[in-house]
Order: sequence, then structure tokens, then C-alpha cells
Amino acid sequence: MSQKEIDHYTDAFLREAAVLPSGESAPLLKGRRAIVTGGGKGIGKGITLRLAAAGADVLICGWGNMDMAETTAQEARALGVRAKTFCADLGQADAAEKIVREAVDFLGGIDILVSNAAYQPNLDLEEYTPERFERVMQINLWSPVRLVSACIPYLKESGHGRVILVSSIHGKRPSGFDIAYATSKGGLQMLLREAALELRRDNITVNAILPGGTHVEFKSGETFQMHQKRVKRQREYARVFGTGSPSDSGNLAVYLASDLSAYITGTSIRVDGGIVLF
Repeated sequence: MSQKEIDHYTDAFLREAAVLPSGESAPLLKGRRAIVTGGGKGIGKGITLRLAAAGADVLICGWGNMDMAETTAQEARALGVRAKTFCADLGQADAAEKIVREAVDFLGGIDILVSNAAYQPNLDLEEYTPERFERVMQINLWSPVRLVSACIPYLKESGHGRVILVSSIHGKRPSGFDIAYATSKGGLQMLLREAALELRRDNITVNAILPGGTHVEFKSGETFQMHQKRVKRQREYARVFGTGSPSDSGNLAVYLASDLSAYITGTSIRVDGGIVLF
């Protein structure tokens, strides 16, 4: 079965997956309100569209490539939910508060936070300047901290608040091609555990998705270069394990955002085809 066929049948399932007290079926996330950072392309788009198929209204946050984000919003609206884009630079300290205000104004509240946006320059240690390293940390680690903190009052009000951090398998194993990126993702692993422990008393779960190799659009507006030895290794991984689809992470996000996962918190789940076993 092709990935397109799998996505088609998954969408149909998500739209009629929950059984109401009346015995009727309804989308798993009907009426839930979500923020997805970096939700306009790549893994973020896969998550956005799966949440939308499951009935969630979505604020899609991006920075650059806003045309792609708007296309994703249009696709989400075609699934029958509310969806809107918002432009914010997560490297700025005030971005989280702006995003949360926009979400509350647009959605009326927040039930789900998906912190997905990330910056990955793919530089060796000696190539990093302090400023570039700090930029990676601000977007990949500090922005999730700020977002979770800003969302807490609304997640408490929700009664079934969900925080989903999109980390990486390189939060558990070295990447070999970007020390700052891997370091930031390792930090996310401890953030999720500490936040899960702190927020469990408020009925807020905190979990992480760890994608492996995933077929996505061009990563950024910068020139994307990797040393030949890195390219060779990545191609070998893809040959052995294949390459995942953004919808693979999206399917897991729906589960973690739903009531089906109410007793799961502080957990990281790999979506990597077994690559960490290699």
C-alpha cells in the first residue's frame, strides 16, 4: 500500500474514531484547540493536518515560508476545522506570549501545544560562532520552555491539556552532523520529564515525539550543505531503514493529544523505523 493510500484511510479513521455516549462516532479531537509551531511544512505540516483530520482547530505558527504555512492552513480548513497562520520568530523572547495571545483570541483557549519548530544549520563545532549556537538554543530549547510556561493557565482550564514536544532521535544519540542541534534536542528530553512531573497534578500530560529520517521539504532558506561523509552515512541509513513521512509523526501526535493517552506522560516515542538500532 502506498503512503498516499495509508494517509487516505488514516484520515477517514480519524474523522470517525471516537464513540460518543450516544453511540455515534466523532473525530478524536473534535472541539480541541491546538498550537503547532513550525506547522506549515515538513513534520509540522504532517502534524497539523492529522490534528485537523481528527477535528482539532489549529493555529499554525511559522517564520519564513509563510506561503507554505497558508497553504497548509487552507488544507486544514478543507477538513472542516478552523485554521489560521501566525508569523513569529521563536528566537525572540517575546514570541511565546504573542503566540499564546493570538491562539486565545482566535481559538478561545488552548488544549494542545505542539512545539515542533527547530533550527538546524548543520555545522561542525569549530564552524559554530557563539551567536549561531545561541540562535539554535533559543529556537530549539528556550522557545519550548517559554511556550509551555505561557500555555499553562489555559492548559489547566482545558481539563485535558496536552503538551507534545517534537524532539529527535538525536536527542538520544549523536547526530554526527550538528552538535548544537543534537545538544538542544537532548535538553528537550529533560525538559519533558521535569515538566511532566510538575504538571501532572494539573491533568496536563507532556510527551515527546522523536522522529528519525523523514522526507520533508527543503529545511530552510539557507544553503543546506553537508560534508560528503555525512551524506554517505545518511544515504546508508535511508537504504536500510527507509524514510518516514511527516504523517507518521502526525498520527502519533493525534494519539498523544487525545484522551486515549491520558495515562501517558513524561514519555519519548521514536518514529524512526528502527534506525537507532543501527
